[in-house]
Amino acid sequence: MSGKIRMPVSIPVPIEVNNLREIVAKAKDWAVVHGISMRSKTNFSEDMVQISPFILFPTGIPRKEFNKVMELQTTLNELLHNIAHNKEFLKSCFKNVIEADPFTAKLYEIYETIEKEGCNQKISMLHLRSDYLMQSSSNNVLKQVEFNTIAASFGSFSTILTEYNRYILQELGYHDNIKNLPQNNGLRNLAQGFIQAWRLYNNEDAAILFLTLDVTYNISDQRWIEFEIKRLNPRTKVVRKTFNDIYKRGQLNNKHELVIDNTVISVIYFREGYIPDHYPTNCEWDARLMMERSTAIKCPDIKFHLVGQKKVQQELTKPGVLELFLTETAKIEAVREAFVNIHGLEFDENGDKAVQMALSNPKMYVLKPQREGGGNNYYDNDVKEMMLKMKDSKDRTGYILMERIFPPLSMGYMISAGGPNPPPLIDIVSELGIYGILISESGNIIMNKQTGHLIRSKSPKSNEGGILAGSGALDCPYLLD
Repeated sequence: MSGKIRMPVSIPVPIEVNNLREIVAKAKDWAVVHGISMRSKTNFSEDMVQISPFILFPTGIPRKEFNKVMELQTTLNELLHNIAHNKEFLKSCFKNVIEADPFTAKLYEIYETIEKEGCNQKISMLHLRSDYLMQSSSNNVLKQVEFNTIAASFGSFSTILTEYNRYILQELGYHDNIKNLPQNNGLRNLAQGFIQAWRLYNNEDAAILFLTLDVTYNISDQRWIEFEIKRLNPRTKVVRKTFNDIYKRGQLNNKHELVIDNTVISVIYFREGYIPDHYPTNCEWDARLMMERSTAIKCPDIKFHLVGQKKVQQELTKPGVLELFLTETAKIEAVREAFVNIHGLEFDENGDKAVQMALSNPKMYVLKPQREGGGNNYYDNDVKEMMLKMKDSKDRTGYILMERIFPPLSMGYMISAGGPNPPPLIDIVSELGIYGILISESGNIIMNKQTGHLIRSKSPKSNEGGILAGSGALDCPYLLD
């Protein structure tokens, strides 16, 4: 659902049909040639890719709001770093959740094991994406949807999409509009972050490990990062392994180094491991624990994985909580301004009140479990049905109830593999993601950067905006004054 407000479009529409047909054909070819692509879910082959869905021209975002959340990113990186190093706060966040959610309970069990045994690697790496929607009822102010602290996707595409939108505006004849496309060095920044972590490990023969699924559809996004690492520093070796590979062939040597196929692993980049389906047996959990016990630098390690859970986001909206982790008043106010109201569902006065709010007005809320990856949330009447089902069960404490954001509408042409040419001009709503990297050692921050941005747009009729699921499309911001 969206608000009734409409954002200005970056170029005049509609485009004349013959011109549109020609420009869409060029846009598709540009995307194929430059790697805005993924493997097909319906006709998978390692030898073929198809275009990733994308919006033909960039989508308008207020310049002031865009700059505000870009500047906020390093503060959010710092905030999550400070939370990750506060054992008591994490314990208080998850004490009820782990009773209701077996997946989160297993993650927390690994966290407690590492805390008890002592961590063998004091360096941590966080690659974060913070997502925002504009709240049309608040004069199009950007409000945070969620943190993503594990497998934050499409960071590499952010740079390529900006280059694409420069091309398409030129091709359409709007040369003067290019100045409104913000610079985006996301791919280079992300690769440099991994190279920095690799160097900190201080073993030139060690490799960066991309932990991936057996079948990867979003291959180009991952390979772009790998190839950029190699381009910037040819000495850096990157390997791709699965949980099953780690379980069967990985081991910890007497230095607690993770070794697989005679290669020491310096950095582990998790592109799987964020949903229960990634752990079908105990073997995957054993492999995860082995990795957490190792000296490899994890992106993210288990504590940063937990910090990305919805429960932490909800606790941060409580009065006085941000002050536990940030000391500067300006930073606290800037973070709080980006939040909407989020309610816990514990069996107490506040939790019972939240249940009644959801039952009375379900369209105004989103019900969220502790999950990443899309397709997990409940909207509209499903909020009420789910709440009625679990209101008297401990299951409800595994969820949070978030105030719903109603974004303004824009317009665009969605280009997708097998889609029509010319495509229809449709209403879209857009979610802005800002990326950041933080590297720390023994609690001291070594690197803290905002690294890039990306928009994902979808039809306002769709509650989920997953690119891989086919309901969303990659997009780029066009700054509006």
